[in-house]
Amino acid sequence: MAAERELADELDVQIIPMRRRHLRAVGRIEAQVYPRPWSNSLFVSELALRTTRAYYVARVGREIVGYAGLMMSMTDGHVTTIAVDPAWHRHNIGKRLLLALAREGIERGATALTLEVRLSNKPAQEMYKRFGFTAVGVRKGYYGDTGEDALVMWAYDVADTPYRRLLDGIERGVRGTTSFERAKRW
Repeated sequence: MAAERELADELDVQIIPMRRRHLRAVGRIEAQVYPRPWSNSLFVSELALRTTRAYYVARVGREIVGYAGLMMSMTDGHVTTIAVDPAWHRHNIGKRLLLALAREGIERGATALTLEVRLSNKPAQEMYKRFGFTAVGVRKGYYGDTGEDALVMWAYDVADTPYRRLLDGIERGVRGTTSFERAKRW
């Protein structure tokens, strides 16, 4: 446990825009965490939609350890995907990625954020609650791969000062360092 804490204190994570060259590593993580992974061509088509999409990878050294995506629809930011290599769980990689998506959404004019999460994924739901998301409903059979229901969650008023303070507080609680490179939107 002490060694893990020491690693977290020293961890330097870079959050950078996802590029095609990252897709092999992203696909490897996808295959580990999802029963029906997104295809390479789906990621390529998402990356091409820069005005309404933002995808990031988390990198430690040269290793891609997680990724996440956001789709903008008017003033709503929809978290389309977020995944962390199982070997890197418990190192706040998902938290860093969600911070990046929330800040990107706010920068793009979001006043609310939304996502779907498997009903069985309690750890993710707890993280989302810390980010101000609340459950508003269930989508029956949403996940075609297993037929599992999805919990629909929303965070409102994300452009307001109290939410920005919430994000700042979450960020202060993350050990190590995080550098962030903004996505280009052309």
